[in-house]
Amino acid sequence: MKNIFLQISLLVILFFSVLGVLNQVDWLQLFRVEKITTSTEKKLGDLFWDLYHSSKDEIKNDSVHRIMDSLLTHICSSNQIDKKSIKLHIVKSAEVNAFALPNQHLVINTALIDSCKNESELCGVIGHEMAHMQHDHVMKKLIKEIGLSLLISITTGNAGAEKINEVIKLLTSSAYDRKLEKQADITAVDYLEKSTINPANFANFLARLGQKETTSSQYLSWINTHPDSKERAKYILEHCNKMAVKAKPVLADSSFSQLKKLLQ
Repeated sequence: MKNIFLQISLLVILFFSVLGVLNQVDWLQLFRVEKITTSTEKKLGDLFWDLYHSSKDEIKNDSVHRIMDSLLTHICSSNQIDKKSIKLHIVKSAEVNAFALPNQHLVINTALIDSCKNESELCGVIGHEMAHMQHDHVMKKLIKEIGLSLLISITTGNAGAEKINEVIKLLTSSAYDRKLEKQADITAVDYLEKSTINPANFANFLARLGQKETTSSQYLSWINTHPDSKERAKYILEHCNKMAVKAKPVLADSSFSQLKKLLQ
């Protein structure tokens, strides 16, 4: 009996000793997973954007980009985010939508800009998509739903066009899970607060789109990718109530109106 107890004790000690050694190993570095993922993300981002915008009309107007760049620069500088790493694209489309692609490609449709009543609503959307990128939600979603091996095969040219189009559709028209969406919302509120932009207007934007869902199909795109708009607006406002935000305008009074006119 004593021998059995001794053997079990030795096995337990051995198990935890081996487990302790294994925990000291940097498996990501050993198998170069992090490097592969970073390299894959860059290739995927460029590939997806090239394919997506080949059938779209990208806005190249310097005045539009100057105004949008002012908003993006302000949010980035206020939150110590490397603005140069973000590739901003404005696409002419009647769909109210904005989304992030791998390698920090940020795509915003003209209809979404037009649906915003003021700059702070637009900044809320920008902040939300930036949060997805900063928290690495884009690659997490792809790896979870597509798998790293298939993503790598796409970058090496071993995946068909149909499969690539399915992945692009996944990123542009399907939602992240609720946990990631809420994290992006709360992070966006924090971004806005640090940028002296009123985050309550972002909640107003979500609530308004939620009401329009039943009256206009063009609003379905961003709502479908960001469900439960009214619920999200509620917890955003609750988070806002904990803050003392002294909002200041980012653009000159006429700049946001000018932006919307330029996009018509």
